[in-house]
Amino acid sequence: EMEQGNYTVVTEFILLGLSQIHEVQMILFFLFLLFYMIILPSNILIVLTIQRDSQLESPMYFFLANLAFLDICYCSVTPPKMLADFFSEHKTISYSACMAQLFFLHFLGAAEAFLLMAMAYDRYVAICKSLHYSRLVNRRVCCALVGASWVGGFIHGITILTLTIHLPFCGPNILDNFFCDIHQLVKLACADTYMVELLMFLSNGIIIIMCFALLLISYTVLLMKLQTQSSKGKSKVVSNCVSHIIVVFVMLGPAMYIYGLPFQVVPMEKVVAVFHTVIFPLTNPIIYTLRNREIKSSMWRLVRKHI
Repeated sequence: EMEQGNYTVVTEFILLGLSQIHEVQMILFFLFLLFYMIILPSNILIVLTIQRDSQLESPMYFFLANLAFLDICYCSVTPPKMLADFFSEHKTISYSACMAQLFFLHFLGAAEAFLLMAMAYDRYVAICKSLHYSRLVNRRVCCALVGASWVGGFIHGITILTLTIHLPFCGPNILDNFFCDIHQLVKLACADTYMVELLMFLSNGIIIIMCFALLLISYTVLLMKLQTQSSKGKSKVVSNCVSHIIVVFVMLGPAMYIYGLPFQVVPMEKVVAVFHTVIFPLTNPIIYTLRNREIKSSMWRLVRKHI
């Protein structure tokens, strides 16, 4: 902390982490490290496979590669700091690092939600407008949709950062979490935060709920549409849609639980945050891969080629 005028300015925050018990911290460290040693290379392999295999040039695989890349970036924001803090007695994070963590979490999280919307559009055109698919979902359109997802996420991240960075922090600096949680951070501000909380709820909660509702409705309509068709590859398309629905629940379910209510304390928030920021993002591309025979065989060919 440092003095500025007649009040103290907070220069760092104290993170209480997931547990205060050393033995529990060591168990969690090795569990998370094992998870990352298995799942993170798998996501990198998905990106490399789709990039190098000419048979995987369809828009669906292009979106999947971008999803895997987004998840790799998203899981590089909080877990490295969390793993390092397991060996630190005093878990602290500087003010600037906290703001950076806050920005990238919301930037990449929102970009992924928008990318899921783009993937839903791809499936809609493939099922309902199949004759015009190559025209409506060409490479240029795919790049535009992915670019729009990143731009939308960036705008959301900047909005959250702008609302937070102007708050004065002049005393309490303890966060009962393993990262800079926006809920607890705003509560530490030495000012009336009602309007900030309301604006953040509008930016976070409504976007998440709107994306979730639209995605759920669209995939429900698509599955109902498929029931009326008797095509040869219907089971494969249904499998793809089911994979998308699983990812929607896995990605947006915990986000709605955390951000869906305007800054109320929710039970098990820290546990849900672990799954939302650490575990689930890396498993999203795996869910698609496990249900897709083409990409599994391509991954195996790539591995055999280099090993």
